Amino acid sequence: MRIVSKTDIGKKRNSNQDSYLTGELPGGVTWAVVCDGMGGAAGGNVASSNAVQIISNRISTNYRDGMSPLSIKNMLISAITAANITVYDMSRANDELDGMGTTVVCALVCDEVAYIAHAGDSRAYAISNNNVYQLTRDHSVVQEMVEMGTITADQAKKHPRRNIITRALGVEPELKIDYCEYDFGENDILLLCTDGLTNFVDDKELMNIIENNTYYEIADKLVESANSNGGGDNITVVAIAN
Repeated sequence: MRIVSKTDIGKKRNSNQDSYLTGELPGGVTWAVVCDGMGGAAGGNVASSNAVQIISNRISTNYRDGMSPLSIKNMLISAITAANITVYDMSRANDELDGMGTTVVCALVCDEVAYIAHAGDSRAYAISNNNVYQLTRDHSVVQEMVEMGTITADQAKKHPRRNIITRALGVEPELKIDYCEYDFGENDILLLCTDGLTNFVDDKELMNIIENNTYYEIADKLVESANSNGGGDNITVVAIAN
């Protein structure tokens, strides 16, 4: 299993409020956590960095060889829940951090299965057999509009409310977390990213970059492409290859 990653401030922001961590565990197990913070001058960075650290520590501490799929699911949801409580409590204790929060998408890959939990609009994709599959569903206003038929998926990409999310870690004392599993085949790539990538690089361009670069260049090239297309947000990419 191989991991490459990259984060970048982009061309329009004054600071990078994205955070991520990746790691490996015994038995060829890999994991990654990606967060995109929001709220005030410092709040977004505080929310995302603390969430990433708490979730990563929980995974590293609690994972055991031979865990069942249900146990892995419970571990990921428990880790995100713990981060939610901590970030929420921090925001309530400090007026300067009031209202801060962060998206989260995390994955653990074990025995050719990717276990994925998320909240917000940071995404997980699978790239398999020259196709791009979005594994997560955005928790956002425009996604709800698309599902209601109010706007099309193409219109959602440019909609003025596309950055408004309906779920975020640390905003409320309880957080609903979505979960899925993906059969991770040979030569597949699992991609975790923030909306700084997905708002500026479409699936066709993403696939073109993956097809025409070595695996170790993917993260750099995707960030480079997002910046070339405007770089209107912080950009974070993590790619795990089988």
